[in-house]
Amino acid sequence: MTQLIDRRTLGISALALLTARAARAAAPSEIVIDWATYNPVSLVLKDQRLLENAFASDSITIRWVQSAGSNKALEFLNAGSLDFGSTAGAAALIGKVSGNPIRTIYVFSRPEWTALVTMPDSAIKTVADLKGQRIAVTRGTDPHIFLVRALATAGLSEKDVKLVLLQHPDGRTALERGDVAAWAGLDPMMAAAELESHARLFYRNPAANTWGVLNVREEFATAHPDLVRKVLIQYEVARKWAVAHKPELIAMMGAADKLSAAVNERQLERTDLASGMIGEAQTTTIIKAGKALQAAGVLDPSVDVTAVTRGMIDPSYARAIGA
Repeated sequence: MTQLIDRRTLGISALALLTARAARAAAPSEIVIDWATYNPVSLVLKDQRLLENAFASDSITIRWVQSAGSNKALEFLNAGSLDFGSTAGAAALIGKVSGNPIRTIYVFSRPEWTALVTMPDSAIKTVADLKGQRIAVTRGTDPHIFLVRALATAGLSEKDVKLVLLQHPDGRTALERGDVAAWAGLDPMMAAAELESHARLFYRNPAANTWGVLNVREEFATAHPDLVRKVLIQYEVARKWAVAHKPELIAMMGAADKLSAAVNERQLERTDLASGMIGEAQTTTIIKAGKALQAAGVLDPSVDVTAVTRGMIDPSYARAIGA
């Protein structure tokens, strides 16, 4: 009787294992991935059809969705309408704290892509001058996080200013029209304002810009780890091409963002594409940003920022492909 029970148990266990393997092996018919003007590598990936070619033999189609900012990429990931999305590292942390089921698996850039911006004739010279002023910002993005940390350096918080919530391109427009006194900018729009409207970057801190990272939905990563690795292999091809072909990359960026070569070159001057590997450096930077946000009252003090960040960042995929 015992042997019969054991055999039945083993049979059920084997069937469950085979079912799980079959479910995991069942490839999707489509992979949805974003492109963004703040992610130059994504433009190469899309323009050269690297993913389309890589997945053609698997009968998997690639659908591209534009992310206008980290907040939109996280919104799409949370809704399941993206499988892979580009964000700033600290923005990914905020999403994770809010329950967004993502893993952060790759670095597409180490940028100085945000600063505090005003117009050339503005009386604003320092962060302290922002008290009581209207500031354009996109909530939940690196520029928003950068603004919060900048205000803290002058003993200010969001309560001391008037936030005007706009997407990044609209923030630039609002600044140039005089609707706001300052803007938490993002490249390439920030570089365009700098070169075309002589906007002034009055507060910069490269170390407070968190990394540009690629996130994947946890459900997708768990079901299809092989496909995640295959996507990252092509991301690496695109990143290395971008490093080796700067003039062509600038032209590609211009076709996507409709900005001049000078603007996109300025953006690239502030963007390091040297490595796709994610690990301790990114973890440390994001933890520092998270703790700063807690000190500023943006994140609940009960959140274990270190644990959430370490649980979010997964270097195994990038390590597997030798990024």
